[in-house]
This record gives sequence, structure tokens and C-alpha cells, in this order.
Amino acid sequence: MLSVIVVATDEGERLLGILAVLTSAAVEGLIREVTIVGGGPQDLLEVLREETGAELAASLGEALKIARSELLLVLPADYRPRLGWVEALALHLRGGGREALMAGDGGGFLKAAPSGVLIARAKAQALAHPDLKRLRRELSHARRLG
Repeated sequence: MLSVIVVATDEGERLLGILAVLTSAAVEGLIREVTIVGGGPQDLLEVLREETGAELAASLGEALKIARSELLLVLPADYRPRLGWVEALALHLRGGGREALMAGDGGGFLKAAPSGVLIARAKAQALAHPDLKRLRRELSHARRLG
């Protein structure tokens, strides 16, 4: 099972969307825990924590330290999965798949769709100052999942 880290800035309203999306993966038994990094007003974060059971972390580095799974799914709060993403993720994991880039839906002419990473906790922790952009760069040649 995966530990999921949702990286947000001041996007409280987007957190609701990504947390709802993660529910389907949790029902399939793919998700062990969710940690929110950043994300807006503290009162909103506390409500989300109480309602969803998600943990809160001040930084990605802190979230990496408290993650309990060896494999992490790190997503931006504005990530919108492609149709069939849970099935693709489950198939990848059952097939022994490890690290991958998680391609999202959306984007546009000049803006790439938000994407995340499926990465080993040890590899993410080894980065001096981990952030989602560095994690993506670290996996630039990895398999892409939708």
C-alpha cells in the first residue's frame, strides 16, 4: 500500500477535489495514508484532517519522514487523474512496478497538465531539499502512468 503526499500551496478548494479522487484508490486498497503539505488556512486543514483522517505536514521533507510506506505517491493539489488511473496504478503495482511519473489530465496550449510521482521513500529522502519539481526530474526517464 502507498503513502500519499498531497503538495498544496494556498489551494484549499483544490484539496477537496484531490482528496475525493483519492477515495477510489483507498477503496481499492492501494492507499495506506494521506499527508497534506501546506494547503491554505489552518482551520480548513484541521477540518479536512478530521473529516478524512489525513495527516498534516509543514514541508515535503517532514511528510517524507512520517510516511509509513516504502513507496510514495506524491501529487500536487491540482492533480486531476486520467480516466482509469486507479486500474493503471493497481496493475503497475501488482506487476512489481515501482517508480513512475503520474500523468494528469488537463493543462492546455502553454501549460502542462499537473503530474505527480510514484517514488521510493528512500530515494525521495536522499534529496537535499526535496520538492515535487525535483522528484519529477529525478524520475524523468521513468514509466508514465495515467
